[in-house]
Amino acid sequence: MVRSPIRPKRPKRPDRPTRHRRLRIDYPRRGKRTWRRWVPSWRQVLSGVVLGLAALAGLFAVVYASVDIPDENAEAGRQGTVYYWADGSQLVSVGAVNRQNVTLADIPGSVENAVIAAENETFYSDPGVSATGIARAAMSMVSGGETQGGSTITQQYVKNTYLSQEQSATRKFKEFFISLKLNNKQGKKEILQGYLNTSWFGRGAYGIQAAAHAYYGIPAKDLDPSQAALLASLLKGAEQYDPTGGKGNHQRAVDRWAWILDRQVEIGMMTKAERATYRKFPEPNPAAKPTSLGGQTGYLVDIANKYIKKRSGLTDKDLFRGGYQVHTTFDKARVGQLERAVRSVRDLDPKKRPEDKYVEVGAASVRSDGAVVAVYGGADAITHFANNADTAGVPVGSAFKPFVLAAALQHGDGITLNSGYDNGGRLIKDGPYAVTPPLSGAGGGAAMVSAPTPLRDALVMSSNATFSLLGRDIGLKKVKELAVSAGLHEESLARLDKSFPLGTSTPSAVRMADAYTAFSNDGMRAEPYSVTGMTRDGETVEGFGKPEPQRAMDASVANDVNNTLGMLAWTRLGQDGKFGWPKTADDVSAGATSKDDRMKSAWFIGHTKGLTTAVTMFRNKPGTPQLLGMQGVGGPDSGRGNVFPLRIWNAYALGK
Repeated sequence: MVRSPIRPKRPKRPDRPTRHRRLRIDYPRRGKRTWRRWVPSWRQVLSGVVLGLAALAGLFAVVYASVDIPDENAEAGRQGTVYYWADGSQLVSVGAVNRQNVTLADIPGSVENAVIAAENETFYSDPGVSATGIARAAMSMVSGGETQGGSTITQQYVKNTYLSQEQSATRKFKEFFISLKLNNKQGKKEILQGYLNTSWFGRGAYGIQAAAHAYYGIPAKDLDPSQAALLASLLKGAEQYDPTGGKGNHQRAVDRWAWILDRQVEIGMMTKAERATYRKFPEPNPAAKPTSLGGQTGYLVDIANKYIKKRSGLTDKDLFRGGYQVHTTFDKARVGQLERAVRSVRDLDPKKRPEDKYVEVGAASVRSDGAVVAVYGGADAITHFANNADTAGVPVGSAFKPFVLAAALQHGDGITLNSGYDNGGRLIKDGPYAVTPPLSGAGGGAAMVSAPTPLRDALVMSSNATFSLLGRDIGLKKVKELAVSAGLHEESLARLDKSFPLGTSTPSAVRMADAYTAFSNDGMRAEPYSVTGMTRDGETVEGFGKPEPQRAMDASVANDVNNTLGMLAWTRLGQDGKFGWPKTADDVSAGATSKDDRMKSAWFIGHTKGLTTAVTMFRNKPGTPQLLGMQGVGGPDSGRGNVFPLRIWNAYALGK
């Protein structure tokens, strides 16, 4: 056999240059088994991070270059907010810009320090934005939480000057990049000056100069560090921190004012010795209303704005920016008629009788569907700021007893209008007579026969003893629940003690009128409303429309109470010799007169011709929290003042 020659080994092919190798990502990783094949190496992780950061940097550069600083908002050229009567005619237009620009040279350093300490202590060293603040605000919006503003002065200035006030991720995105560019383009002093001239301080004031005049009646250059700290606190939200806005506002303002002064000490803007000189809170001047809101107009706008903020989430700042058209439920003729009724029958002379001083009247007229048709809030909204028609604080007295009666008829098994109490304090459900046990003591005694006063008559006579016992037997909690179902705010209701059924609660006239509609409407009632619709730039503002009616009590209960109130009203109107009996029973289908036991207030609430109207009278010395007594108001023959609400109602509702 001939063997084949041995072939020499072929020499190895030299490695190709690296540039000709195919790029191959070692993933899943070769040479690894099981789950380890899918775990990237540290080199792969590092490469991914580097590439990701490079991509983000590139994207950031592209976006930064593409976002321009827009033109400033034409704030002074915007329209006012127009309010319309129910018939479509114009009620009033409000919202003229109150703004005066000043240079930083005209703003004391104490204002600058207070604002920086309160809003952005790193203002002079930061890049104009806060990434954490943007992220926090974005997360809050995504999760449906409370909206949050920019966390730097520069961002807030950009929002005020260059962007809309909408709370959206898009606006936040633009705000971030515009703030970066503005910080690189303008100096910090220029930005701070712009911020102080465009910020909202409440009371219709844009900018520190307008704010200094609105709160202290002085130019900004004359503000001291204590006043500056109060104005700086308003930047957090003037609606919550204007100290004249109520007890809660005042406490919040005092706390933040003190914190801002202390914060200046902490960051080296104020010495401890200087801080020690500012211990007294700098109370601002009372808020002044524009003359266009004089008379009843200001009270009507206040009620409309309160309702708008509740239903739409808009703030006073949003409304003041203007451009809204607000259609209200207010009837122009009815408002004028109610005002004339108050002025025509007060018969008071403060110059002759000290008892006639400080007398206030509040009134509200509400339809059965909850529409607020008319109010009387006081003599003039410019000089008397509190809205007497929509402010809780006046005891409602015996006008609360119909709710006690309704609760008894609703929840008391077997209780009717004919039920009553014997002289032993026992509830006799089937009336009209009952035998009390013999008198205790030596020798006992004969049984006594008493004739309980029916609940119907007890309401007409306003018997405190009967309703105190009735509240006890039915349960004060059930009385409270029915009053809330009828529409009274729970926070306006008094403590559940033995005086609760007698009317120690303090609901507003608007709420009392609305709650009484349940009696004349088969137990149904609706939330009071004052705005039927609202638009801005042709776009509808959501959140408005007639509230759905709700059942407050059974129809039979409401009708029983309403019929009894008709008897009461007929009796009271007839007892007032100035006006005499109503012409027919249809003139007034229900009504209740009232005075509280301490004679601090008087009420009349009546229903006629589709409207329920509540009128209250009280005495309140300006600057004092306690109500004065009504004894002697109108003279010794006036019925101690409680006749006036009845006369006002009569003049308004019946035209007498």
